[in-house]
Amino acid sequence: MAQAHRWLLTRDFSLMWWSQVLSQVAEGISKLALLWFVYAVTGSPLKTTVIGLLQTLPPILFGPFIGVIVDRFPKKTILIGSDIARGVLIGLIPCLVSVEHFTVGSLYLLTFLYGVATAVFVPTLSSAVPFMVARPQFTAANALLQSTTSLGIIIGPAVSGLGIAFAGSQDVLCLNAMTYFASAACLLPIRLRVTEPTTVDGEGWRPFIRNLLEGIRYAFLTHRTVLILIVLASIYTFGSGAFTTLFPVFGRHLLGLGPVEVGYLWSWLGVGLLLSSVGLILMSGWDLSQRLSVITLSCALAGLALLGLTWTDDLRLAAVLVGCIGIGFGAWTPIAWGIIQEVAPAGMVGRVMAVYTASATATSMLGMSAFGWVAESFGSVASIIGIGGVMCVLAGGSAWFGKKVGVAKIEKADV
Repeated sequence: MAQAHRWLLTRDFSLMWWSQVLSQVAEGISKLALLWFVYAVTGSPLKTTVIGLLQTLPPILFGPFIGVIVDRFPKKTILIGSDIARGVLIGLIPCLVSVEHFTVGSLYLLTFLYGVATAVFVPTLSSAVPFMVARPQFTAANALLQSTTSLGIIIGPAVSGLGIAFAGSQDVLCLNAMTYFASAACLLPIRLRVTEPTTVDGEGWRPFIRNLLEGIRYAFLTHRTVLILIVLASIYTFGSGAFTTLFPVFGRHLLGLGPVEVGYLWSWLGVGLLLSSVGLILMSGWDLSQRLSVITLSCALAGLALLGLTWTDDLRLAAVLVGCIGIGFGAWTPIAWGIIQEVAPAGMVGRVMAVYTASATATSMLGMSAFGWVAESFGSVASIIGIGGVMCVLAGGSAWFGKKVGVAKIEKADV
């Protein structure tokens, strides 16, 4: 058991990791089931992207306010409450709404509320990491958390695809709600360090607004590294968010796949993410310039793999290319989160992460809309080529940032 704790860093982090495995599997199952249901009902790629848009809108609308809540209230309580809320909302879709009276509009409303719960969960999760592991372990911890996303993508869509084919999307969603409740149960025994701030400077709106403005000012004005990360993250999510949201559309149009095959292909995206996460665990001690070099190479790989995806109709080759895309997508988030956790004060990580998430999510929403329109107007090939171009731009931006960091180190050494 001690060896497992070394691999998962600490006892409390190991409980968090297992909770995230369940949560991410549940999210992987739900995402394909929701997207497939809407596309089957509407037949419109643009309307399918509304599901993704509704899940990304809450962080944009409420992100900075959520950050203040995360820094002011117990993170464990927020995490457990968010998982329970997501389980209830996913269960409402098939269990409490009759199929005869079910409308896409009601699905959109429940999806929006589900997005609110997720918008609360994500910055809370990232801001809890410094209270469970030591500073040199931040990148490794984030990579391990991303590995749960990989497992969710590997297992979730495959299970979802089989469930859709044999039982229907409503039954899949109903059973999947229980997975979120199991995730919440795993969080009950965790203990965060007592250094976590639990007091607030007064009640009412004035302290709340003051804390809100303090986090925004730190993210955009005080620390230039955070600002550059926000800009690069916005480029990343502009492309990656569109690709994952439109994945069922691409699979159906480019390769003529059904739900089982789309689930299988989507699982290969998770394989790539998992390989990337394992690699980043080994790179946890690397300096900022080296980590940015990893991002540069991974984004270039993703861009080239996306372009290659438009030239094949072979499922096996497509699976390899999707795996490469997963590797390319996988380096960004653990490294970016680790940098923010390192530079932001412990009592401000929630606010900075919420601002970072809100900014990145806004461009993700823009990317979904833009590439959804491109797919509907000019075809899936044009949309994928555009996403590949975005990843190449991100590779160039990361290379520039890495050189800037390297020059700053040289200048500091000369002084």
